[in-house]
Amino acid sequence: MRLTEFWARMKEQFGDVYAESLAKDYVLSNLGGRTVNKALADGEDPKVVWRAVSDTFNVPDSLR
Repeated sequence: MRLTEFWARMKEQFGDVYAESLAKDYVLSNLGGRTVNKALADGEDPKVVWRAVSDTFNVPDSLR
């Protein structure tokens, strides 16, 4: 998954403003206690990050 696709899915699921806020502020245990932004900055694969978000927030299968 490319980073652009990751952000498109985030914005589709959560909306522009909330997607950015969630990525910046919400710490995910599935990402080792990191935020989305920190995990991506650390070089984590966007697909792995998206799976963590999907599992945490029960994202519909159509967006997984």
